[in-house]
Amino acid sequence: MWTLLSQGSRSNDRTDVSDSDHHRDLYRAAGVGCVFLDRPGHPVLDRPGPAFGGALQLSGIAHQHAHLGGGGVCHRPGGRGGGSLPLRGPTVPELPEVETTLRLVRPGILGRTIRGVEVCWPRTIGGLGEHEFSSLVLGARIAQARRRAKYIRLDLERGSARTGYEAAGSILIHLRMSGRLLLGRRGAAAPGWRRVSLELDRGVLHFVDVRKFGRFVWTATPAEDLAHLGPEPLSHEFTAEWLHGALARRRRQLKALLLDQSFLAGLGNIYVDEALHEARLHPLTPSDRVSKARARELHQAIQRILGEAIEREGSSFDGFYVTPEGNPGAYQDQFQVYGREGLPCRSCGIRLIKMLVAQRGTHVCTRCQVLPRKLLARKA
Repeated sequence: MWTLLSQGSRSNDRTDVSDSDHHRDLYRAAGVGCVFLDRPGHPVLDRPGPAFGGALQLSGIAHQHAHLGGGGVCHRPGGRGGGSLPLRGPTVPELPEVETTLRLVRPGILGRTIRGVEVCWPRTIGGLGEHEFSSLVLGARIAQARRRAKYIRLDLERGSARTGYEAAGSILIHLRMSGRLLLGRRGAAAPGWRRVSLELDRGVLHFVDVRKFGRFVWTATPAEDLAHLGPEPLSHEFTAEWLHGALARRRRQLKALLLDQSFLAGLGNIYVDEALHEARLHPLTPSDRVSKARARELHQAIQRILGEAIEREGSSFDGFYVTPEGNPGAYQDQFQVYGREGLPCRSCGIRLIKMLVAQRGTHVCTRCQVLPRKLLARKA
């Protein structure tokens, strides 16, 4: 067994939730590493057995996330720590956060001409040099600003109303963990942690990124660069019938498939956990086992949750995401399962657990979201 201790806790300072031994045996049979909590910050993490859908090496996860810092330290009894494994690390902004960012900056940039460029961190603009990037965007007009999945796309054009306009490529922006777009006044002090600034004929667009993982890249072929993405979950293309058929044509763990951006674009860890709970589907359910009725419930849950999250301007809980106006989102107050491990399920009252699925911390109610026993029996 592997034990995950919060910083400063003792090895004997742990208590399993009720029925945890029973659930640990069931999930271990399915090859799942589960986190069972008595209270937030004091989990017990099981090392998985033969995995359903691939073995999961916890030591690899620990090393993979060591750069995030914070959280707890993964210890093997009688040995040294295997690296930092955060209890809840920074998350990538998902569709509602990106959509909120776009809606708030669009009025200030649409139709504006780029008069100056400053690159403070060259890696942010990808493989282009600063001078090449500047030459491609200087003098261009921002003709369109839209979202595709977790990307913001700024379409550029050159010309004039008298001679006509021609397309001049696009800027693709990915916020990653801590990226933000801010609108400022020309001549005003620049914000800290900025990586790229576009001086417009009215105002300045700043790309601020504490962790430096975000991207602000010019491309001549935006449609091709985004062609790998699946349908938008709030589009007319995304229907309950399409979802059921697409799930039936694959046999993957349900959560892993929903996180796959080539299957469905824009969803991430937060909203997949919330949607699966609302639809009463276990994240390990094989996608081809989802009935037409449950696929309809999942479709409704995805659209309802995303719509409400956009209305509430996204979710803020890790200290990174705030709107371009500096306000936190409010959807985190509506979370049913995400980040609530060890607390009672709002639907049935049983304590929620946290488990590892597709190398992501996954929040589950074992009463509302039941993994079929036939599947467990076959894997045992």
